[in-house]
Amino acid sequence: MKREEFIGLLKNNRIIAAIKDEEGLEKILASNCQIVFVLFGDIVNLPNIISRIKDCGKTVFVHIDLIDGLASRDVSVNYIARNTCADGIISTRPNIVKCAKEYGLLAVQRFFVLDSIAFDNIEKQVSQNADAIEILPGVMPKIIGRLKESVKKPIIAGGLITDREDIVNALNAGAFAVSLSKWDVWFKNT
Repeated sequence: MKREEFIGLLKNNRIIAAIKDEEGLEKILASNCQIVFVLFGDIVNLPNIISRIKDCGKTVFVHIDLIDGLASRDVSVNYIARNTCADGIISTRPNIVKCAKEYGLLAVQRFFVLDSIAFDNIEKQVSQNADAIEILPGVMPKIIGRLKESVKKPIIAGGLITDREDIVNALNAGAFAVSLSKWDVWFKNT
């Protein structure tokens, strides 16, 4: 999938399912969510997790920093590219985002906005190679609005989003999409 296709997919699918366990996996297979962030697994079961999701016609991103047996190294990106059918990766590390692009994967760069210093550093740290950025926590409409002005990448809001009001606030503030692990909200909003 090319970056332009991904941006189009984001525009038409504002809810991203973030799955963190087997229960979430089973729920996502039955949902209408078209984009999935995989936040669990290990090097043994990850290819099967991704295949099951892809078999349902969904786009899959793997949070490489959260997979047991993988490290935030180029070899882990190589593993994802060669041994799975994932569309892309998520990482907090610019070098991993760059490496993902070299392997033909899409890349979402994740940032934790804990204070004004972290916010001010996003513009400096965002990789030129990132297809989108994800900011956490996603329940900060003012921050999303300010970030939209300074970073020219699609913004995904994630973390601590629990209901429709959080989703609407993030989208109205300028987020392209929201990622959340609360499966009951996936079904209400897809």
